[in-house]
Amino acid sequence: MTQRVLISSDSVELEGQLTVPKRAIGVVLFAHGSGSSRLSPRNQFVAAALQNTGIGTLLFDLLTEEEAADRENVFDIDFLAHRLLAGTRWLRNKRDISDYPLGYFGASTGAAAALVAAAQEKAIRAVVSRGGRPDLAIRHLGAVRAPTLLIVGGHDFGVIELNEKAYRVLRCEKSLKIVPGATHLFEEPGALEQVAELAGNWFGRHLKKPEAADQAKEDPVVYTDRQAAGRLLAQRLMLYAHTDAVVLGIPRGGAPVAKEVANALGAPLDVIVVRKLGAPDQPELGIGAVVNGDHPRAIFDQDIIERLGVSDEYIKAEIERQLKEVNRREAAYRGGRPKIPLAGKTVIVVDDGIATGSSVRAALRGVRRQKPKRLILATPVAPVESIEALQSDADEIVCLETPENFFAVGQFYLDFRQISDGEVEAILGKKQTAEARL
Repeated sequence: MTQRVLISSDSVELEGQLTVPKRAIGVVLFAHGSGSSRLSPRNQFVAAALQNTGIGTLLFDLLTEEEAADRENVFDIDFLAHRLLAGTRWLRNKRDISDYPLGYFGASTGAAAALVAAAQEKAIRAVVSRGGRPDLAIRHLGAVRAPTLLIVGGHDFGVIELNEKAYRVLRCEKSLKIVPGATHLFEEPGALEQVAELAGNWFGRHLKKPEAADQAKEDPVVYTDRQAAGRLLAQRLMLYAHTDAVVLGIPRGGAPVAKEVANALGAPLDVIVVRKLGAPDQPELGIGAVVNGDHPRAIFDQDIIERLGVSDEYIKAEIERQLKEVNRREAAYRGGRPKIPLAGKTVIVVDDGIATGSSVRAALRGVRRQKPKRLILATPVAPVESIEALQSDADEIVCLETPENFFAVGQFYLDFRQISDGEVEAILGKKQTAEARL
């Protein structure tokens, strides 16, 4: 049985293809990599091989065409995992196959998304990564309980080492298989057939009917969307209503949250733009972050820089490149309006959630250089260790939720769709009630 399906997530419809053979032993959801889709010939090949062994497959686009046109979305692992979990919930609510054991098959960056999702969704029975980047999910690997198979090409130099690193961090049943002579896309004769055989054996062994008592419960949704989170956050900040406070959102996700806070406080709204510094040939891997202002500020992850041997010349060039993008975005967002002066004022920096905190730290340090009277960080959700690590960078931190089982910001939103540059421009374009005072 093969059918075209539509999966709703974040107010969009994601196209998919669901195939469930008769007497299937389970269903595997595919998470494709950067620049790919449900129509990927490599994933289609592996899916067909799994179907021939009695395993159902769901291939669906994690991003709409419009979302995929923004390269930042393509490398947003937490967001991709959020979408994969939406597909998982859809399957579990589909009456005729709701009790089937589930697995994830991820390729390239999709492998990282699959592992982040598996760390949250305990009902997942097995994970397979093909030419994947599990290192991009390094913070979550210790929480993955599903047996995980990492498949890497023998000539996929650099990626082999990254998979070996991830393998050492995984605490579940695990295996690392190297396909001799294969490169990243497994285009060599017979290479993809080996991938399909390895994946089929792994899923065939681990997709077993779970006992009813073992069915994992989904994590509760904390916020309907960013606007709802912003309204709740504003209630904790009413002490600063109708004062000299200025609200700064961190685009793009923090902008709608900050708008609700600014509206409730009667405060002017602006943005502070932070950009990740990408590693050489691996733009999705951050080696630090940079924020602009009267005094541009950069912070670095020295462990990654030293491990990759990143040169000072590269770092300087990457900072310059990202600062140009920061300036471009700030100009576009403000539409010609000047920055709101921060010296001597209470500044509230708002984001939709905090994971590691590196970007937020850069934002706070950039604001601090502008000599505010008081600097406050406000966010709906963050892990407690990130909040503790940021204590020295802010005078006050307001965080509504610090859940113990924190895997990704999107885990705590029902609607976590990506915010576009145009939406940020529209948010800032609406006149703020307190601007006339400045």
